[in-house]
Amino acid sequence: MHLRPFGPHALLAEVADASAALALATWARTVGIAAGEVVPAARTVLFDGLATAAVEDLRDRLLTWTPDAVAPDIAPDIVAGRPVGPVGPVGPVVEVPVVYDGADLAYIAEQWGTDVEGVVARHIGTAFTSAFCGFAPGFAYLAGLPSEPAVPRLDSPRAAVPAGAVALAGSWCGVYPTASPGGWRLLGRTDVVLWDATRTDPALLPPGTRVRFVRA
Repeated sequence: MHLRPFGPHALLAEVADASAALALATWARTVGIAAGEVVPAARTVLFDGLATAAVEDLRDRLLTWTPDAVAPDIAPDIVAGRPVGPVGPVGPVVEVPVVYDGADLAYIAEQWGTDVEGVVARHIGTAFTSAFCGFAPGFAYLAGLPSEPAVPRLDSPRAAVPAGAVALAGSWCGVYPTASPGGWRLLGRTDVVLWDATRTDPALLPPGTRVRFVRA
């Protein structure tokens, strides 16, 4: 782990991968780290809103942290969405209905060595977990698919991807919360609202949320 100061009241922890980042963020929330925000990303966790004296205390604690600090093998279980007891994912299971008519279904089937129904079955049968959010408000990077066979991004991004598009890139799955350019491969579409600033929790799929896709 590498630790970097982010001003007088924040600390950035660099870890091996998204699995370790989500495990670290889960541990921090479980043990009550006194940070205003704990923000996991692909290979980092930002601890923001720390009191000045708390920065060094947190640095000392993090230098002895390992991904099994919460429970044995918790990191891969969290990312795979498997239950790990009371310190596992604290978010609810969110069901997302999908119409599987995406422009890249046939391409994904070819990459996975199956047919379109095989792609749908694999996607529905995968337990996803929101590892972190980025790219756009409400866009959650959903982990759960194996690293191989990965689905490559488009060589040239589409100028416009509609809101609600369900897509894959590498071993990640995501749902576009608003219309935007995008280079992920399109599986289908959903009507769920991923981001609503009027809600108490604007993001539907914050880190740790378990996600289950179903056929609409």
